[in-house]
Amino acid sequence: MNEDIEHLIIKAQQSLAASKLLLEGGYPDFAVARAYYTMFYLASAFLASKNLGFSKHSAVISAFGREFAKTDLVPRKYHQYLKQAQDLRHLGDYGDINIIEASQVKIQIAKAEEFFNFANDYLKK
Repeated sequence: MNEDIEHLIIKAQQSLAASKLLLEGGYPDFAVARAYYTMFYLASAFLASKNLGFSKHSAVISAFGREFAKTDLVPRKYHQYLKQAQDLRHLGDYGDINIIEASQVKIQIAKAEEFFNFANDYLKK
């Protein structure tokens, strides 16, 4: 694993921890955003493993789907998790205050944790 991938995994791990702390602190809109970023960093790490990098979130999500999900290198559900998390992040960032419910965040955190565990095992091979 190269240094860029390792840094992205660390960022993902820290983002996952931050999402849990933000939820415990009563900040669901911000917690869901950190859960999204966990998945975003992981998708970026997968792309970096193929020497691909993108600056726009939409490009990362699209390329992750094209390069990994559609080719069945990773389960397609992780691409779906990423897209769903991005939608909730947008809602949390730009919607009403506390529009995201704690139950929704818990689901996203569980998905981010599942994705993290898969990515960590996959990318360390």
